[in-house]
Order: sequence, then C-alpha cells, then structure tokens
Amino acid sequence: MKFNLSSALRYRINEASTLVLNIQVVNNHHQRICTEQLQFDPKVKFDEYTAPASLTRYMRVNAPVGKLEVNYEATVELSHFYADPNTIAEVPIADLPMETLPYLYPSRYCESDRLMGFVQSEFGGLQPGYSKVTAICNWIYNKVTYLSGSTNSQTSAYDTATQRAGVCRDFAHLGIAFCRALNIPARFVSAYAYGLNPPDFHACFEAYLGDRWYLFDATRLVPLNSIIRIGTGRDAADVSFGTLFGAVQMEEMKLFVASVSEAGEMERSDFTGMAIAIS
Repeated sequence: MKFNLSSALRYRINEASTLVLNIQVVNNHHQRICTEQLQFDPKVKFDEYTAPASLTRYMRVNAPVGKLEVNYEATVELSHFYADPNTIAEVPIADLPMETLPYLYPSRYCESDRLMGFVQSEFGGLQPGYSKVTAICNWIYNKVTYLSGSTNSQTSAYDTATQRAGVCRDFAHLGIAFCRALNIPARFVSAYAYGLNPPDFHACFEAYLGDRWYLFDATRLVPLNSIIRIGTGRDAADVSFGTLFGAVQMEEMKLFVASVSEAGEMERSDFTGMAIAIS
C-alpha cells in the first residue's frame, strides 16, 4: 500500500522563538519513505534528531519575527505484519523485553495507577491476550463520546475516564492507561491517516503482545492499515507535532493524505479482523 501525504503549517512569530516539530514520517521495516520534501518559507536553519529506538524524527527551528511556513510532502509505502488475533497472547512481566518496561509505568497523561481499581474490576477477569485489549477499545468506543473541542492540552486519561468525552488523543491515552493498569506495555502513536475526515493529525496506540507491538485505535475513524506513523512515545507529550517556545501563534494547518493506487483499497478489505503491526 502506498500513500501521498502532505502537511502545511503557518505560524506568526511575534518574537524570536524556537519550534520543535515532529511532522516527518518514520522510516522502518514496515514503512518505507519513497520520496519526501521539506520546505521553510522564509528559509531558516534547523537541526534534526532521530530517536534511536523509535526512529521518531524531531526538528528544531529557530525562527525570526514574522511569518513562518512549513511544508512537508512524502510518498510512503506500507508493508504491514498481519496475524490472527486468536493466536496472540499476553507476555508475563518476567518475560517482557527490557526495552518495553518503561511503557508499563504511569506517565503525564496516562495515570494508570489512579485507574487501577476500576480497570481491574472492569477487565481483570477477561481472557488474557489480544482480545483483552480489543475489549478495552470496545469499552472506550462505547462509553466515551468523540467530541471535538471537549478537551485541551491538560486533559489526562483519568479526566477522560470520568468525563466520558474526548478526541483521538484522549482515546489513545485512555487505552494506554487501561493497558498499563493490566500490566500490558502500551505506547502512544502519532500519525497521518488516510480517510480521516476532516484531515488532521491522528493518534492511536500500540500494545506489546506476543513478540511485537500491535496497533489499536479505539476511535474506529480509519482502517488500521491506513495509519502512517510519525512518532512513538509514552504519551502525547513525547510526540507533539509542534512544541512552541516563545510568542508563536499558529494561523493555519492543512493536511492531505491520498492512496496512490486502487490496489490499496482492495488490500484494506482483505485483512479485516486481523491484528496489525506497523513497527
């Protein structure tokens, strides 16, 4: 499956400021960048860093006063790993790879420790494995209303569990917190998503089961195999598309994602009901 994508960000810089951006897609075994282009107007110097483990790509831009436009385009080919959900088991903590252990702990937006009692009573008696994480996603989809503008940058998983409203970011945080409360490593994924309407940056999560990270999206807004990874972190604080240091105002944001061929449409329907890994 191959996709063309782009993002255009427009900022007003009121005083010399620094922006840390995370809008470039990851290049890994399941996601290959065919072409990409990044442009700034006016031209500015920027530094780049790729996190060794997640391959998340960060840019630091020092912007002068005035307008700043950031335009990113890429063509990306996805090659997913598919598995039968019935064959995917949970991994005891004693057997987890050491690199997954940080994703068991509570984090800024995913206070799994505060939700432990509720999660154990709601999901603790379920059959371990992929089906338990699916049950978590079903609960979130059925119990939490997807409502634009209902939350802000301070909203945490605990808030969403009590207020029962949120957007994709909040759905992902809640799924992560529930998994961690059940001793299942879980992490946040920021992404572009084909078919998302209106186009926007998307958020979902991964849980470590069997021998790899599997993708989950409690919003059900797009097919799992149309999700194109930008970043991976403990929660949204690690992979915000833009972190602004200074007097900066965002004036406009436009995103676009398109399937390159009709073959991609056929592939999405062929693997309905399968577990998907993209890392």
